[in-house]
Amino acid sequence: MTQPTLHPQHTALSLAASGMPVLPLRRGKVPFGNCPACAGNACGGRPNMKTPGPCHCPSVCHAWAAATTDPDVIASPAWAEAWRRAVCVGYHPGGADLTVVDLDDADAVAWARGALPATRTVPTTRGEHWIYRGAMRSVNGVRPGVDIKSTMAYARYLGPGTGAMADLPDAVRALALKEPSPARPAARAAGVPAGANGEGCPHRTPAYLARGIAMAEQRIAEASSSVHATVYRTFLAVLSRHGRCGCLTDAHIARLFTAAQSKGETARHCTDAWTNARTTLGL
Repeated sequence: MTQPTLHPQHTALSLAASGMPVLPLRRGKVPFGNCPACAGNACGGRPNMKTPGPCHCPSVCHAWAAATTDPDVIASPAWAEAWRRAVCVGYHPGGADLTVVDLDDADAVAWARGALPATRTVPTTRGEHWIYRGAMRSVNGVRPGVDIKSTMAYARYLGPGTGAMADLPDAVRALALKEPSPARPAARAAGVPAGANGEGCPHRTPAYLARGIAMAEQRIAEASSSVHATVYRTFLAVLSRHGRCGCLTDAHIARLFTAAQSKGETARHCTDAWTNARTTLGL
């Protein structure tokens, strides 16, 4: 497998100059945790966490949202310690108008070769990254061994790859459209919680929901051990309170995943914990 040979910071500066938002990744190929001022999202984070770049804090905070193309930030003293400890460079594909189809093993690669249009390909440790021009929402586990990384996600930079980059095809977009499980209970009207007595859903009160998400983020951020179990229990608590009434949005879920990833969880672990919590609650 071809690996970048430059120091991670030098690689990052080169990528940023080409318009790719970058961030340092530590051991385990995960982002650095939030600084104390941003722990538990106390700083408020990036507005809606939908655009790359740091919050008002100059440190490498908020996982994928720290990605930037600003060379002054990348070379700043505030990022120096992160680069000293970094093992590789991550980037925000959606911020560069790209989508990465992450094929995690040989079976996934074989499926892609028969199902998806050819595009630029980058070898990974066990499989390949297929990179398309165009952004979409990120979804993990769309097929066995297949994740989609684009907006509100990060990917590891493993080199320029080979082959001409194709436009994002409908075949990839369709992977994000999952059919509802036949075992799932019938959907209730939006804004009406399970067992509602006709009153509107109280969770849509901004302060109530915001406080619940912030408390969940803080619980994950303060975990000093058993992070896997803490993340699962936190997801379970959030879903038990808000999972049946339709008030949780993709932005809320992304905040919880970001908090977990800041503690070293991978995107796949987050997805598995969320799915297991939904299954436990029958959602």
